[in-house]
Amino acid sequence: MEIKVDKIDSNVVVSLSGRIDSTAAVEFEEKLIEIIDTGCHTMVVDFLRVQFISSAGLRVLLLAAKKVKPYGGKILLCDMSKDVREVFDISGFSSIFDIHENVTTATQSIKK
Repeated sequence: MEIKVDKIDSNVVVSLSGRIDSTAAVEFEEKLIEIIDTGCHTMVVDFLRVQFISSAGLRVLLLAAKKVKPYGGKILLCDMSKDVREVFDISGFSSIFDIHENVTTATQSIKK
């Protein structure tokens, strides 16, 4: 798995690629916590190039969401493939996270 962090319109966008399995989830968690600890409490996670996410990857997202909540922050997700979205739907995580069609709609919703 690869993780790339960018700023788009002053919003942090974390772009992922590859598989988010139990091994990759460790690196994913470390990166999200590092971003949150720098004071960024709202971010977009772009799943455009993610083929698979395991329960370990879902756990990382839940942990990050809980960590930013006291600050009024949130984790927005976008660009999910049909297979990845199905994992979120089946697990009930679709009701926990704001899921957007793409990075543009996700970053625009932050301003609202």
